Amino acid sequence: MSLRGRRRKMMSEINVVPYIDVMLVLLIIFMITAPLLKEGVKVDLPSADARPIDARVLQRHEPLIVTVDAAGRMYVNIGSGADQPLSDDVLRARTAAVLRRDPRTPVLVKADRSVPYGAVVRAMVLLQNAGANKVGLLTDPAAAGTGSTRSRRHAASPGQ
Repeated sequence: MSLRGRRRKMMSEINVVPYIDVMLVLLIIFMITAPLLKEGVKVDLPSADARPIDARVLQRHEPLIVTVDAAGRMYVNIGSGADQPLSDDVLRARTAAVLRRDPRTPVLVKADRSVPYGAVVRAMVLLQNAGANKVGLLTDPAAAGTGSTRSRRHAASPGQ
């Protein structure tokens, strides 16, 4: 018998075990990093006894939230770099772009309780210059008479 005369048959199976291993590693990585992406900027909100934000509005339109941290830096939740402070011009441009796309987008300001009043007013003026007709303020719910707090965020909005 001649070895040259025999040909080995090509194997037509794909070994998927390494692909499954890679997929499981990626799944673990995404499960660990996903909660970290939602953290955002830490702000100690003031408490107020205001009406809760209407859930139907939030389902139809994602709100544009401008955050003012304790140092007076401003952030916006829409666009790249939500955890990077923005200049006044960039904030105005992003807000104007979002409002051109959907003029009914709720615009809210989330400011730390230790921020000077002037920094909050500056953020609101920038938003109004960008085309926001109404600007709401996010607060933590005030404690009820029993000492418990409700878990929903509240917004005080002018004209409502």
